[in-house]
Amino acid sequence: QVRLVESGGGLVQPGGSLTLSCAASGGIFTIFRMGWYRQAPGNQRELVAAMSSGGSTNYADSVKGRFTISRDNVKNMVYLQMNSLKPEDTAVYYCNYYASIGHIWGQGTQVTVSS
Repeated sequence: QVRLVESGGGLVQPGGSLTLSCAASGGIFTIFRMGWYRQAPGNQRELVAAMSSGGSTNYADSVKGRFTISRDNVKNMVYLQMNSLKPEDTAVYYCNYYASIGHIWGQGTQVTVSS
């Protein structure tokens, strides 16, 4: 069974930085796209950033210039570097792989931006 495990969430002050990581285990498959989503209480889950197998990226307007997505194709890992964090970035962040076996989701990691 394929699993995604996120790490790196936590509590950070406004203006601070965090790096999220996502690792896949449990199967052999082709990954087409890796991405990060987030969901704040009362809100729908939204795309934060994504990167295709070819390296093209797209970001939510709210995080452009502050967040950077990167991936390690050898390790099948994806990262999200988050800088200049704002209270409105507070949410549960989910890793997502769109792969040959379908969409795979992680369990989520909490990011809280607060003074």
